[in-house]
Amino acid sequence: MSTKNHRDERNFHQAALDYHRSEPKGKIEVIPSKPHSSQRDLSLAYSPGVAIPCLEIEKDPSLAYEYTGKGNLVAVISNGTAVLGLGDIGAEASKPVMEGKGLLFKIFADINVFDIEINEKDPDKFIEIVKGIAPTFGGINLEDIKAPEAFYIEKRLKEELNIPLMHDDQHGTAIISAAALVNALEIAGKKIEEVKIVVNGAGAAAIACTKLYVQLGLKKENILMCDSKGVINKRRENLTEEKLDFVADTDRNTLLEALQGADVFIGLSKGNVMTTEMLLGMAENPVVFGLANPDPEIEYDVAMETRKDTIMATGRSDYPNQVNNVLGFPYIFRGALDVQATGINEAMKLAAVHAIAELAKEPVPEAVILAYNLKGLNFGREYFIPKPFDNRLITRVSVAVAKAAMESGIAGKPIENFEDYENALLDRMGRDEKLIRMMQNRARSNPKRVTLGNAEEYNVLKAAQILYEEGIAQPILLGEKKYVLEQMKKFGIELNVPIVDPMGEDQEENRLKYRDTLWKMRQRKGMNEYKAKRYVRQRDYFGPLMLHHGDTDALIVGFSKNYVSTLKPILKIIEKEKGVEKISSMMMIMTEKKPLFFADTSINQNPTSEDLVNIARMSEMTVRTFAVEPRIAMLSFENFAGKSETSQKVAKAVSILHEKFPKMIVDGEIQPDFALDSDHLSDYPFSKLGTTPANVFVFPNLESANISYKIIRGLKVAQVVGPILMGLKKPVHVLQMRASVDEIVNLATIAVLDAQRREEKKA
Repeated sequence: MSTKNHRDERNFHQAALDYHRSEPKGKIEVIPSKPHSSQRDLSLAYSPGVAIPCLEIEKDPSLAYEYTGKGNLVAVISNGTAVLGLGDIGAEASKPVMEGKGLLFKIFADINVFDIEINEKDPDKFIEIVKGIAPTFGGINLEDIKAPEAFYIEKRLKEELNIPLMHDDQHGTAIISAAALVNALEIAGKKIEEVKIVVNGAGAAAIACTKLYVQLGLKKENILMCDSKGVINKRRENLTEEKLDFVADTDRNTLLEALQGADVFIGLSKGNVMTTEMLLGMAENPVVFGLANPDPEIEYDVAMETRKDTIMATGRSDYPNQVNNVLGFPYIFRGALDVQATGINEAMKLAAVHAIAELAKEPVPEAVILAYNLKGLNFGREYFIPKPFDNRLITRVSVAVAKAAMESGIAGKPIENFEDYENALLDRMGRDEKLIRMMQNRARSNPKRVTLGNAEEYNVLKAAQILYEEGIAQPILLGEKKYVLEQMKKFGIELNVPIVDPMGEDQEENRLKYRDTLWKMRQRKGMNEYKAKRYVRQRDYFGPLMLHHGDTDALIVGFSKNYVSTLKPILKIIEKEKGVEKISSMMMIMTEKKPLFFADTSINQNPTSEDLVNIARMSEMTVRTFAVEPRIAMLSFENFAGKSETSQKVAKAVSILHEKFPKMIVDGEIQPDFALDSDHLSDYPFSKLGTTPANVFVFPNLESANISYKIIRGLKVAQVVGPILMGLKKPVHVLQMRASVDEIVNLATIAVLDAQRREEKKA
């Protein structure tokens, strides 16, 4: 090992100790979930109030799910006999691992956890201890218990307890590797019913994996399982009950012999036991899962150098296709807990397998790509299983598991509305993705043509791919065609969509048409025919002219230019809506719990009272298109005082709004923190906002609005969508410079909804 590697290992060793030593100690903690500031709160939480739910639960034990945290509480239980590849290190030494598992439950699925380390190796005594504490929990995750005792312990506990219970080392690995196997075989062009598979390892995980593969269609006669002594065949003696299930009728004895002609290798053993000779002996497009940690059975780079057709997964995050149990167990338990399932059965496991496998085939969110510092991810040899930080897992897997529990008859509390359930899952994770998903679903119902400027840019191309593959829009790429195609090839983006090059020969007819239009529009405003001819060869003018002529339904521009210079050509071509004197813009701020809307963030530098009235009106109408009830706060640095010039301007706007539009929920002048707080609002009973916080904020000037949203965007405390242009006759929106892929997709989605609304209004 090099000096550098020695240093890196030493640094990591110290960093791990420092991480665990830092205050507060431990990786999970208990925090109050109910009010506790007053004596009355404490009397309700404990004596005497606590006696009342106790008596109700005594009458009906199922009410423990209603009056306690049982329904969202899992025990992570181990005796420390088979820890992480560290082996039998004992119960107390296993505690950091169990705390870590609890952390994963919480951050990935918002499940509360107590880690319980039991100093007992006798299986029957261990079972009795677990049964004794089981009433505390809604579910039990068994962890790091050695085989064969693990099989016996899990089997007994599943039979004798009526809550979700799973030994994750067995079934978690089985579920995730099965999802990966389904997709890997699809890429290899092979069917699971026909492939020959070699499983190296015969412990708890290997047995569980192989059994699950059989349920997916793998034939037992096509399985060769190996342990430390070689192939488990009919000549072997003194085999455990679990190994007897996989005795093969074969003359092959060694792993090398077993892999001759095999289609699949599943490694659940130890590092570097697979040689290049073994890999070369496998069939075409070999599927190789080296799942030993930290070193796979064969190094990824070695395998790929040996055979370019290898389709490989490992247990490591620094190689493609990580088979990681965190893709499954948090969401499996989440779905099981939410329907109060009496167990985790085979139907639920298979549902998780298919949900995970299908998710890998969908376009990958930009946030996931950024988290792994990748250029892009597309279903194929280097990406056939989702990444652990894919936020969609909680809805896809939890919903699939919950449905399977219901359909198989073990759900104690069936879910009635799965759309509401998905929203509740997103709420748990502190993300407001509901509105975005709703908008995208509406867009898919009637996708429109959306022209994307700066199509040579990776972010724009990736956004176009997502819009196209998700069916949200029909993208049109606006840019230099030759360069756009080069960039698509460079980034591996395949898109069968129109590419419009304003300089292209195929656009000659449009250039003539657009030139005449532009000249007629601007001939009394300083433009001659020569200028019009020159301008239509520029995308800044070509895009708006496409929109004007109906050659596209919506336009998204501005990726590489500042806002003002991008907006100028648009305003020369696209007219304002009837009754609109000045256009405006609005940002959508996706906070943890609900969307907020800021206006005007980009256009009107120092609006008058009348301008503020128009901004408020346009904001109200725009927010309603998102199926959100607008509650508008007209902002200032005073609360209903009107002493400063700014506050007086805002107060005048409010007065006009109250007089002319009495049904609008709008008031001010008010400070934003007061408008967001029910208690503060209660101090102003005369306000039209009542005690329900505002969700639309009209700022007194451009500086305050722009600075406010850019602080939020810079801190990355909320997703920012926009700017959404308001007041034009056609759907056109200007991106923030260097907008992310998600920002482009979201703004294009809004453009589609804008186009739909105008089409419906016209009809």
